[in-house]
Amino acid sequence: MSFSNLGLSDKVLAAVAATGYTSPTPIQEQAIPHVLARRDVLGIAQTGTGKTAAFVLPMLTLLEKGRARARMPRTLILEPTRELAAQVKENFDRYGVGQKLNVALLIGGVSFGDQDAKLGRGVDVLIATPGRLLDHTERGKLLMTGVELLVIDEADRMLDMGFIPDIERICKLVPFTRQTLFFTATMPTEIRRITETFLHNPMKVEVSKPASTAVTVTQSQISTGKEPHEKRELLRQLLRDAKDLKNAIIFCNRKREVAVLHKSLQKHGFGAAALHGDMDQSARMAALEQFRKGELPLLVASDVAARGLDIPEVSHVFNFDVPHHPDDYVHRIGRTGRAGRLGTAISIVSPLDQKSILAIEKLIGQSIPHVEGHARTAAVSVESDTATAENGPASRKSRRGGQRSKHRDREKTSAKPAAKQAPSPKSSARTPAAPPPSLGRIPMAAATQDHVEPGDHSHLPAFLLRPVRARG
Repeated sequence: MSFSNLGLSDKVLAAVAATGYTSPTPIQEQAIPHVLARRDVLGIAQTGTGKTAAFVLPMLTLLEKGRARARMPRTLILEPTRELAAQVKENFDRYGVGQKLNVALLIGGVSFGDQDAKLGRGVDVLIATPGRLLDHTERGKLLMTGVELLVIDEADRMLDMGFIPDIERICKLVPFTRQTLFFTATMPTEIRRITETFLHNPMKVEVSKPASTAVTVTQSQISTGKEPHEKRELLRQLLRDAKDLKNAIIFCNRKREVAVLHKSLQKHGFGAAALHGDMDQSARMAALEQFRKGELPLLVASDVAARGLDIPEVSHVFNFDVPHHPDDYVHRIGRTGRAGRLGTAISIVSPLDQKSILAIEKLIGQSIPHVEGHARTAAVSVESDTATAENGPASRKSRRGGQRSKHRDREKTSAKPAAKQAPSPKSSARTPAAPPPSLGRIPMAAATQDHVEPGDHSHLPAFLLRPVRARG
């Protein structure tokens, strides 16, 4: 089937043809006719299957008629992250070149004044993150009563990020008669409850079972030790030895680990960018742009990059940290093997990750093959060098301190026999006999085993040998 059979307008078809696409993906083929028929749609598909175009293309066709009014958007698209929101806007810019539509982006990190000015001119398509959208609504700068079509994208990610209460508030602000499109990769219980509440007799479009992984992605896991420097050395070895590695996204569970690993890779000569939620918007977009253009082949990221980012030619995904939530694994490895291309996903598994790996295998319904890695042995052999290189002078100082401590312990051990023979300055004045043993430096049991002649008080400390003055 071609796009011309889906009912899209001539302007949209021309824009699609200009991008080089000739046939729709399964989710597009099944969802677009229902969207054009003004039906509510529940779309379930794994990441990387073209969900964004499945609602952007029919929306462009529907919006050819009508005009937006000031501060009253005609359509609303909710995204969990700034990057996804910006990416959807890029899709409207790409496919809407022949139309005069006003598209506005409401995300954090951008001036309220600039966003208010765009809303005041009238918006056909409003793309927003839930928090910033509610901020504008509470300020009285935005009216939701004119929304004809509501899109909730990456709904399961909304759940993970705690946005479900905000989604419920927003759904109550838009008209009851709206059309709702709901897209998700997985269907947890809470997501199912939301769909039953806010969708009206939806058409369910499911092109793959929930939480399935693409067959174009080769998955594997490799074991390592639990120490961070072992994992970093193993990752570097994998990057050096990987075949057909064009670029790679490396996922960490915590923002702090993203920063540490990014710095470590740069120190060892790898071209890498970092992406996590604490970075300001300009830095995040700059990092993505460098990675997309191939200026930097590695992107070290938190799960902010796991959902929906359209970087079609990612050859490898590395899970430096195994995700705590199994669903996140599906989305992470979905960054590779997109648009029919082959991809590779490798997870670095420490002894602490076994429970998480079992949960992932249970969710995806298959075992992740083990790969025996020679890099693990290398990691152990260079443990001290790696720690020094990555932790800097503090690590060297700590190691030298440990060596000095061991040296002192050896001195103490070797000095124990001599301690019984060396005279004490205080006691030698009173008794030229053998000095008392130092009980503070040898075990008590050893002291009690010494033979003491009757009447010999040399084993007593000096203060007990002083005369006692009797009270009269």
